[in-house]
Parts: sequence; structure tokens; C-alpha cells
Amino acid sequence: MPMAVTAGIITRGERILICQRGKGSWGEYRWEFPGGKVEDGEEPSASLRRELEEELGIEPEIGPLLCRLEHRYPDREVELYVFHIPGYSGQLRNRQFAGLRWVTREELGEFDFLEADRPVIEALVTRRLLREGG
Repeated sequence: MPMAVTAGIITRGERILICQRGKGSWGEYRWEFPGGKVEDGEEPSASLRRELEEELGIEPEIGPLLCRLEHRYPDREVELYVFHIPGYSGQLRNRQFAGLRWVTREELGEFDFLEADRPVIEALVTRRLLREGG
């Protein structure tokens, strides 16, 4: 049974926030969109709100579900729920990651992302997701 995880596409104008996983974590030093594991009995949107508060210290505005996809890694299978985060309140702070970057859609391909995020990146770059931009 796949593990449910969330990801938030946090936009600021034409830029998107990406996060680099820390040393010692699964997928260390790879890039991802912020989010995390959905706990038992938790809705994906509530999970994403909790994760973004924990990881970045923000209160996110949870926008629409952009897509849901499944991906099988050699050691796990994930069901990824991707939401748009068009805004947030609070001061964004890095509480967990090796690095944070605000990048354009076109720059996304320059980073070593986790495999489950790659279809999301392709859809962002080709503007099948978030057509109007940030």
C-alpha cells in the first residue's frame, strides 16, 4: 500500500520554492517541493498545512489540488498529492532543509529532484499546471 505524501507548490510571482533534503535523510541532498507524510486519519490538505508550519514556519493558503500521482521507488511506493500554495502568512524560515531556493519554472530542470516530483516539474515547465503563472 503506498505511503500518502503531500507537496506544496509555493509561488511568489513567477518563482517557485524548492527545498534540498538534509544529510542523513532519505534521498539526502536531493531537491523536492516542501511537504511530507500524511498521518493516519489526516486529510492531505491538513497534512500539508501541518508540514509547512513545521518545516518553514508559515501558515499556508492551501490552494487547489493540482495533481495526484503514484510512484514506486526501490524501497517504497508513494501516493503524492500536490497542491498550489498561492500565499502564506508568517516569516518563511528554513527549519529542516539543507537549502531553499526560489527558482523559475525553466530553472527546475537544473536540480536533482526526487523521481516522484519529475512529472510535476514537467507539467510546471510546460505550463500544464499553473497556467497563469504564480
